[in-house]
Amino acid sequence: MTIESQADVDGIMAAGRVVATVRDAMLAAVEPGMTTQELDDLGGRLLDEAGALSAPKVTYDFPGSTCISVNEQAAHGVPGSKVICAGDIVNVDVSASLNGYFADTGGTTVVPPIAPLRARLCHATRVALKSAVSEARAGAKINRIGKAIQSVAKAHRFKVIRNLAGHGIGRSLHEEPAGIIGYYDHNDSRKLHAGQVVAIEPFLSTRSTHVGEGEDGWALIGHRSNLSAQYEHTIIITNGAPIVATLSASGG
Repeated sequence: MTIESQADVDGIMAAGRVVATVRDAMLAAVEPGMTTQELDDLGGRLLDEAGALSAPKVTYDFPGSTCISVNEQAAHGVPGSKVICAGDIVNVDVSASLNGYFADTGGTTVVPPIAPLRARLCHATRVALKSAVSEARAGAKINRIGKAIQSVAKAHRFKVIRNLAGHGIGRSLHEEPAGIIGYYDHNDSRKLHAGQVVAIEPFLSTRSTHVGEGEDGWALIGHRSNLSAQYEHTIIITNGAPIVATLSASGG
């Protein structure tokens, strides 16, 4: 969507605060021995308390309130009986609608003890998101976002999952522009414009550059020894630095 009024700004920011709060609460709650269903139950309860609707559930009839992906799962992991163990890398992706406005966010954590490789992967992906967001301003080519992500991945000796991408958002979960990829495509001449609302979400990995659909028809999975991390913000494009709707309460 494109922002047309202050009410639109307020709506996106309100939805962003909800999903950011839920994301942070879920990541803080991750501990060994809990199931992904128990973690999702927390997210669902917090969304309900905020008066928000789970976007994947209402849009795609996803079998969970949030997407929880563990280890070789890169995205769209279905909450269930899977037990989270020490050392696991856990991604939480929270998207929701509030009063007709949608926001989308995600984050990744490692259950202690934290192996250095997994810590580096999370750090690099956070840096990639920050770098990508800094490129997002009115008049800039969309491919600058992918170029920034790819550059950070290469510098940290990780790969980009090339068939997962960010997207437009606002009045629905997935809107134009579609395919905000995490690598540089010199053929992509599309430009961002002021007021546009987009979700940027780099996926960095240790081994896989592509993921495929798992047996459950939802989870997107790389090589069985692959690990990946994802961080995501919903932003409003301006002529300068974008407005980030999904910051943590602490500002991060």
